Amino acid sequence: MRLLLFLILLAAPFTAIRAQQPQSAIKALLAKQTASWNQGNLDAFMTTYWQSDSLIFIGRKGPTYGWQATLDNYRKSYPDTTAMGKLAFNILEMKPLASDVYFVVGKWHLQRTVGDLQGHFSLIIKRIKGSWKIIADHSS
Repeated sequence: MRLLLFLILLAAPFTAIRAQQPQSAIKALLAKQTASWNQGNLDAFMTTYWQSDSLIFIGRKGPTYGWQATLDNYRKSYPDTTAMGKLAFNILEMKPLASDVYFVVGKWHLQRTVGDLQGHFSLIIKRIKGSWKIIADHSS
């Protein structure tokens, strides 16, 4: 019995570390988004999204389907660095839905000379071929 308890206690830190690895990777993905946006680089920003026609982005005008359509909307809404401003995220929740799928809720804020924007987002992020990608984004 003592041996079993010892093995359970020994394994507990490794289980906690494994649970944190996806969260660290997802935080890194969001940090990459922030850095790319703040450099005015929409192409690099979009590498965090699943490059698929099945990507869904839901914004104030409703759903957009597909990676290219999402990029086109970003380019139309944010044609230059003045319109883009400086992006900041605040993660409120990060919950695993499966070992390779996470649900993330947070706040976003754009500081801009033409007027700040802010809102909330919910993301579904999935590990695809070893990389974490946003497969669904609802930002309002």
